[in-house]
Amino acid sequence: MKYIFSFFILSILFSCSSDRGNRNPYLQDIGFRFDINLNLPKYSPLTNVSNAVFVDANGVGTKGAFVINTGSTYRAFEASCPNHAPSECSTMTLNNLVVTCPCDDYEYHLLTGQLLNTPKDGNRYYNLLEYRATRSGNIVTISN
Repeated sequence: MKYIFSFFILSILFSCSSDRGNRNPYLQDIGFRFDINLNLPKYSPLTNVSNAVFVDANGVGTKGAFVINTGSTYRAFEASCPNHAPSECSTMTLNNLVVTCPCDDYEYHLLTGQLLNTPKDGNRYYNLLEYRATRSGNIVTISN
C-alpha cells in the first residue's frame, strides 16, 4: 500500500507542468502603477464611453498604454505590438477603437484586445497584453 501511495504522489508531481504556454515572448512582465486624472484635458476623453487615449508617460509599460472606457469598466493595453520585440516601429497608433502596428499593419480591437487580421500561416500570434485598470472617483489607475 505504501508503494502505491508513493507512486500516486510521484505521478501527480511529475504530471504538473511549469510551461506557461501562452506567455508572450516579446513583452516583459513590467511592474508599474500610473494614475490618470480624468479632470485633465489630455485624459478627459475617457469620461465618454468608447473613447480611448494613449498614455505615453515614462515607466508605463514597455511603450506606453492604451486606455479605453468600455461603458461598464476601463481597460488598458500595452502599446507595444505583442507580435514583435520592442523596436523603433513597434509602438502602435490609435485610430478610434483600433490600434495598428506600423511594423506590419497588424490591427487590434481595443474593446477585446484581439488581433483582427491574423495571418493564415500557421504561426502563433498574440493578442494585446492587458493591464489592470480601476476607477475611483475621477482617477483611473492602470497597473501591472
